[in-house]
Amino acid sequence: MINIIRRWLGSIWRMAILIAILSVSPIILASCQSQVQQNDAVTRITLWQGINPPVNREVFQKLVEKFNQTHNDIQVESIYAGQLDQQLPKILTAVVGKVPPDILAFYPQVTGQFVELGAIQPLEDWLDKSPIKSEISPNLLEELTLDGHLWSIPLSTSNLGIFYRPKLFQAAGITTLPQTWEELREVAKKLTIDRNGDKRPEQYGMLLPFGKGEWTVFSWFPFLLSAGGEVVNNGLPNLNNPQAIHALQLWYDLLKDGSATLSPPERGYEEDAFIAGRVAMQITGPWTYITKSNVDYQVLPIPRDVKKATVTGSGNLYVMKTTPAREKAAFKFLEYVLSEEFQTQWAIGAGFLPANLKSAQSQAYQEYIKQKPWMKVFLEQMSVARARPTLAGYNRLSDSLGRAIESTLLGESPQVALKKAQERIELIWKK
Repeated sequence: MINIIRRWLGSIWRMAILIAILSVSPIILASCQSQVQQNDAVTRITLWQGINPPVNREVFQKLVEKFNQTHNDIQVESIYAGQLDQQLPKILTAVVGKVPPDILAFYPQVTGQFVELGAIQPLEDWLDKSPIKSEISPNLLEELTLDGHLWSIPLSTSNLGIFYRPKLFQAAGITTLPQTWEELREVAKKLTIDRNGDKRPEQYGMLLPFGKGEWTVFSWFPFLLSAGGEVVNNGLPNLNNPQAIHALQLWYDLLKDGSATLSPPERGYEEDAFIAGRVAMQITGPWTYITKSNVDYQVLPIPRDVKKATVTGSGNLYVMKTTPAREKAAFKFLEYVLSEEFQTQWAIGAGFLPANLKSAQSQAYQEYIKQKPWMKVFLEQMSVARARPTLAGYNRLSDSLGRAIESTLLGESPQVALKKAQERIELIWKK
């Protein structure tokens, strides 16, 4: 029986690889074709990205075109490779097939996996020699560093706060924003309204993201960090610890109070309930569609437990291992991405925060902030923002943690849910 199961699993694995190879073939072919030197004096490189929404992709494309117009010796081809959660098999297939893109835009939590594969170049030597380093927010480099090496640079940055409806706060008689977890619970209770007495509120104080996916984990991390917690200790998962239990207890209590409602499964980023007035507070970032809606809104910082904290949400750029000439050209493009010019236009056009300090202080960006004063909350939170872990195997850790959060939202105690999660991840980690 064991041999039969092994053969069955082997067949599934081979089929998965075949599907991945077939799905990535057009992109790999495009990459190969674009890497052919059409002119000895011009180095042509490819960049794979999954930038969304399309309007942000257009902003990025215009900035790439601007680089190409001002650099006769380097031409960058930006290729949309699909949604990020769909790209990883394509990327891994391209790496194994030795036809990777020259630059990859991706989120930093896959760094450990890329390092294990030997697919990316460390960047600290290049950045240390570049004058642009002094213009980059130092804490942005934390989540991009692993084992003493810098593996990528920030394309964009942001963090999580809590959007709220001022008119609903006013109607509930709330004049002071919650600054602590205890105050958050009290405010959420006041904002929860059952108008017809059927014990099913028409308005809830807060929306919590339901599911076990990365958005749920991402949304919970500010509370873990505010509790002074970690989920990795000496490079090993440590999910079942007092701070993690305490942070998850807050979400459990909000639901137990009856003052929070759950999002549809794995759709905690959707703002429909907030815009319709069915919830008064929602955890999200400056990219949210709320800012493009016609409803009233403001932003409050993540309320604190033992300290102020939030989590960074960054997109970043990797330089893949290719050839010295193409890697040198890629470094040149990265320097442009980090520049005040690029970061200012990118931040204003896409709604992120600038990674460049000069950009954040530039007249153009300050004028932009005057028009959107709520952005100041995210700017001020950057000094207390920290990253999710970047260790190899983060995806497995996130999956176990997400299952624990989901179980807690369904009524299981945080202690039991995190204990099970730790036992699960230890079995997976050993394998």
